[in-house]
Amino acid sequence: MSEDRNSRQTYKSGFVTLIGRPNVGKSTLMNRLIGQKIAITSNKPQTTRNRIQTVYTCEQGQIVFLDTPGIHKAKNKLGDYMVHVAVRSLEEVDVILWLVEPSDYIGAGDQHIIEQLKRVKTPVILVINKIDKVKKEAVYAFIDTYRKAFDFQEIVPLSALKGTNTEELVQCIFKYLPYGEAFYDEDTVTDQPMRQIVAELIREKALRLLEEEIPHGVAVTIEGMKEKGKICHINATIICERESHKGIIIGKGGQMLKKIGSAARTEIEHMLEMQVNLELWVKVKKDWRDSDFLLKNFGYNPKDISGSE
Repeated sequence: MSEDRNSRQTYKSGFVTLIGRPNVGKSTLMNRLIGQKIAITSNKPQTTRNRIQTVYTCEQGQIVFLDTPGIHKAKNKLGDYMVHVAVRSLEEVDVILWLVEPSDYIGAGDQHIIEQLKRVKTPVILVINKIDKVKKEAVYAFIDTYRKAFDFQEIVPLSALKGTNTEELVQCIFKYLPYGEAFYDEDTVTDQPMRQIVAELIREKALRLLEEEIPHGVAVTIEGMKEKGKICHINATIICERESHKGIIIGKGGQMLKKIGSAARTEIEHMLEMQVNLELWVKVKKDWRDSDFLLKNFGYNPKDISGSE
């Protein structure tokens, strides 16, 4: 990035976190804004497990997005970790984007989020997502309901899936960012290691193809990732909690594992812009979601649970 562009008084940069209940479309929105697939998206709640930093850079400035796990009631150590990270991120950013689905009723889950927001001084922009699924007139009623519940800096109705109003959202964000130099080079899209993104892509395909058969007890580790010539060779392991789950993931005659591998490989090739040879294995590690050691082993950071720096 040129020094001239960075040093101008008009250049803004800052951190923005996306919060909301599971499956309101946080990852879809982030992928839409960045223009590349970074965050895992699936119809299952709690699919975003780590705080994913993605970077949006334009002439106006730079926005660094933190995509947090959904705020929900914790059921195990993994759940504790996800909730802790989501709440802590509210205090560390310049702007909070709160994503909700179109509704004129604020349920207990969203009331819980409002209580959390009242405790911080960070500007909050309410994003009403999925407006492509409702009538235009109904959106005004939704805005009115939320406006009465909390003093938002801005309210932006949009469709992350279709891209409706996403540019307007970017302009709203820049309004509240401080002036300052960029944090990352302009060609940086994410600070996640490539292995982690590949693991998340494989996990996304597994969740999507297995649908309701396997709960969230699936993690993916990358055992090896090497480029040889024009081919990237990847060895990955899908971790599940039970032997019965292992059988479902592999499928009859290995068919399900082949499907997962094929779907993941296509997307990884698109991302890496090269041919990929993907080998998938399945292992059982009982109750890995309640083990600190295994959580750390699968890429979840214990310091994000304890709150220590």
